[in-house]
Amino acid sequence: MRGRNRAATSLAISISLNWKGALMSKLSVFVALSAAIAASTAGADDKIRATLMGLQEVPSVSTQATATFEAVISPNDDAIDYEITYSGMQGTVTQSHVHVGQRRVNGGIVLWICGTTGTPGPAGTPTCTSPSGHFAGTWRPENVQTVATQQFAPGELDEVIAAIRAGVAYVNVHSNLSPGGEIRGQIRANRRDKDKDKD
Repeated sequence: MRGRNRAATSLAISISLNWKGALMSKLSVFVALSAAIAASTAGADDKIRATLMGLQEVPSVSTQATATFEAVISPNDDAIDYEITYSGMQGTVTQSHVHVGQRRVNGGIVLWICGTTGTPGPAGTPTCTSPSGHFAGTWRPENVQTVATQQFAPGELDEVIAAIRAGVAYVNVHSNLSPGGEIRGQIRANRRDKDKDKD
């Protein structure tokens, strides 16, 4: 009897250990997958983009010009590395910025991309080129401009990033023919719908 009891006890212990091992293995896989999904989601949310065209302007502009804007938000939300390329501008480019405003609404300037003698922008702002241009750089809190009526204060890059992630910020390239903007595109995170800029 004792031998049978020992065998039964050993079998029970073995089954228990095997069950616990399988459970731990499944938990490890679940944790790894969760971490991978979280990292993937964060990475997608931190990559932002916009496609600029005249029909997105308010009011719309008939132009063949286009532009692409891509950027990456830093993990701590304290910097944005950006790149923009535009071409085919029918007017002479006078300035370019990021504005805060929802689609079909004009908003204030929060970040500068380029300027000219007439509209130079803050110190260190590159000079716009025409009819095409390519600019890349990094925006930090000190680059944020005041928009008093929209309650954006200097240094509030985190507030600008929140607006971008909410889909209420856009890139605008202005020209002498279209001072309000010749091409415009709403900024969106890559995790959202691929591109609804033509809506």
